[in-house]
Amino acid sequence: MKSKTNKVIILYSLATLFVVVTYHTVTQHFVTEQSISIYSFTKDIIFVVITTLLLKIILSKNEEINIRNFNKLKKINEAIRESNDKYDIVAKATSDTIWDWKLEEDHFSWNKGIESVFGYSQDNVTVDSNWWFDKIHPEDSIKMSVRLYSFIEQKTEKWQDQYRFKCADNTYKYVLDRAFLLKDKNGKAIRMIGAIQDITKQKEEENRLKLLETVIIQSKDSIIITEPKSEQSKIPNIIYINPAFSAMSGYTSHEIIGKSPDLFKSLNSDDDALNQLFKAIKQKKECQIETILLSKIKKEYWVRLSMVPIFNSEKELSHWVSILRDITLEKKQEKEKEQLIRELTQNNKDLKQFSYITSHNLRAPLSNLTGLLQLLEETPIHDAELQEILHGFSQSTQLLNDTVSDLVKVITIKDKPSIIKENVNLEEIFHYVFQQLETMIADQNPLIELNFNANTLYTHKPYLESIFLNLVSNALKYKSEKRKLQLKITSQKVKNTTVILIQDNGIGIDLIRNKDKIFGLYQRFHLYPDSKGLGLYLVKSQVEIMGGTIEIESEIDKGTTLKLTFKNSK
Repeated sequence: MKSKTNKVIILYSLATLFVVVTYHTVTQHFVTEQSISIYSFTKDIIFVVITTLLLKIILSKNEEINIRNFNKLKKINEAIRESNDKYDIVAKATSDTIWDWKLEEDHFSWNKGIESVFGYSQDNVTVDSNWWFDKIHPEDSIKMSVRLYSFIEQKTEKWQDQYRFKCADNTYKYVLDRAFLLKDKNGKAIRMIGAIQDITKQKEEENRLKLLETVIIQSKDSIIITEPKSEQSKIPNIIYINPAFSAMSGYTSHEIIGKSPDLFKSLNSDDDALNQLFKAIKQKKECQIETILLSKIKKEYWVRLSMVPIFNSEKELSHWVSILRDITLEKKQEKEKEQLIRELTQNNKDLKQFSYITSHNLRAPLSNLTGLLQLLEETPIHDAELQEILHGFSQSTQLLNDTVSDLVKVITIKDKPSIIKENVNLEEIFHYVFQQLETMIADQNPLIELNFNANTLYTHKPYLESIFLNLVSNALKYKSEKRKLQLKITSQKVKNTTVILIQDNGIGIDLIRNKDKIFGLYQRFHLYPDSKGLGLYLVKSQVEIMGGTIEIESEIDKGTTLKLTFKNSK
């Protein structure tokens, strides 16, 4: 700058001197007096020198002013550059999308965040506010617009709102939008500068927490949240209880917040369970106990308590969450059940003992009576009336003997002796049964169909023989007089079981009237003289001892189907 000023002064000096010299050289031919010519030349030289000095002073002053202005402009540019750098750094650090809206011109500009956060390239973005409003979710657009223009009209400096903003992939993100309003000297709003922050994750977490809060508040189980640390031999202090706990304990939240749950302890609380709880707290482990607590009105109640430690992202214990369920009724029912089981067990023992004693005590007299009756049969009796009395007495004695034998069978089955299982061939079992019932089969001459798709069963052979003997003899005994007896026996494997079906077309059973007592003891469904009502009871008992199930379908005058199911596993 200084060299430029010197150049101007030198050029000016040389130019003016050149003009003066040229002028005086030309005028010497016309001026006769030499003194006048010298005086005029000297005066012009002095003028040139003075004007040069004045020019130098003016240019120097101007140069100083320019230097000051230049330095000031340089500082301003550096400040602007630094401000822009800070702006870019802050925008990158916060991941905010910065926008600038000139209101009078309706000119909108965005920083790079519109691409990095929402996926829009600068070519996709128009410079007016319509593009911005079009991207706001329809459900949020009207409310947000009303609040925004109300803010501009009121000329409040700071504004913020939350809404959903559409991304380039047509999804929406929750955003927090904050802006400042700039005004001119007359207070007129001329510009807004704002920053949009993506709060989608925070919003989702907020909604999740609201859902969890609703679950906790509406939960029927009592929930207590306590501090992470506690004093010696104390449960950590309470920081939250849900309404269910207030209903259960009688305490309101303001009565127990900040206090230890130790105040709920009863004299009858389980010390071992509480020691287990303290040990879990010390080891920061989950714990579940059952104990007695005391309500506000000093009423004891049983609870099942699960206490779980909650850790933060740094793996540090932040608090404990305890879930309590009132099990007072459950404990009462459990106690009643135990008492009932004890009574039933004792009753069963008494009944079993009575059965043993009865069967044992009756066997000797029955044997004597049977022997005497056999002797009487060998003795000729001519009195017809006496013969009839002795015959009736013999039948009654035989019936009593059969009853005692049946009672012994029932006791034997109900004692559940260890049964030996083996692989049994079903076809062989039924041939054995048919041999035992050979006389009845010969009399009835039924049509028998056997179809064994599953022919082997791992079970107790004697019980299986007894079961089939009972069921086949029933089918023969209760045949219909209207048609020839048909007996169909099949077996097949169904998943991991063997299913055996025994079907007949006999007289059937009225299941509508007798369904609940079909397998009962001494239940008779037909008025046959030799029907004792014990067979199906024994069959069901034996099937269940073998780990199987039995089902029946029957219809009067159409027939009966019995379904036996046994597991295949050994």
